Amino acid sequence: MEIPKGKLISVGGNEDKGTDIEKNFEPKNYLNFFEFGILKRILKELTNDKESRIEVITSASMIPEEVGENYIDAFAKLGATNIGVMHIKKREDCLNQEYIDRIKNCDGVMFTGGNQLRLSMIFGGTEILNILHERYMHENFLIAGTSAGAMAMSNTMIYQGSSTESLLKGEVKITTGLGFLHNVIIDSHFVKRGRFGRLAQAVAGNPGCIGIGLGEDTGVLVTQGNNMEAIGSGLILIFDGHNIKHSNIADVEEGTPLSIENMIVHVMAKGNHYHIRQRKFYSDHAAVNA
Repeated sequence: MEIPKGKLISVGGNEDKGTDIEKNFEPKNYLNFFEFGILKRILKELTNDKESRIEVITSASMIPEEVGENYIDAFAKLGATNIGVMHIKKREDCLNQEYIDRIKNCDGVMFTGGNQLRLSMIFGGTEILNILHERYMHENFLIAGTSAGAMAMSNTMIYQGSSTESLLKGEVKITTGLGFLHNVIIDSHFVKRGRFGRLAQAVAGNPGCIGIGLGEDTGVLVTQGNNMEAIGSGLILIFDGHNIKHSNIADVEEGTPLSIENMIVHVMAKGNHYHIRQRKFYSDHAAVNA
């Protein structure tokens, strides 16, 4: 298995525009980004820190201009001014040579929140996505994403599913994401929106995947396509379905409550580590190397 040389940072977000809005969660009118601690970590993981070129990709958002300006302002407060914004609004925009060249020459990209299905629809099969994959695999290249941008990083992606009815069969919808990370399913706004059942159903239906539930102002740094470190101020829940003994998900009718036996759940906070392929939790960096 080829090991990626690049890094991923997936963030749970802290604005209600981060994913498809559920009926029980009203959208807010403000644009408020996660704590500067995570933005600082993004800058730290770049080759040239504050001098690195970051391209903010607003494709998931329905208000891309506002979101882009907000990121420029947020990074500027941390002393990083070499920030570009790419308003790729439709698949045809991926043919724009200017955008292709910018992706080839930047040091990292940041996918904003919005609707993760827009990301898979716009970028799937395009030259831009191929370039991002190549750079992530073979260079010290950073790909970050918040909320919808985080959820789209995996190969298996949740694109729909309410929190209140998530343990009824068929309520959680799955499709193919951008594929930077394999054998995981990422969910965002996890604690605030009560998405425990949503991710549990997704993993029960795809038990070869590790479920990663990201709280707000919280994220994971993934290195070598396997090693996760918890960053930020909140919680991360890890769902491991490899040892499920019983699940009725394949046998019951749509809308029927699910039963799942022996799904393992870990709770991670800042500084904890988890290895995806080995399905191993570590309390800190020292424990990883012990």
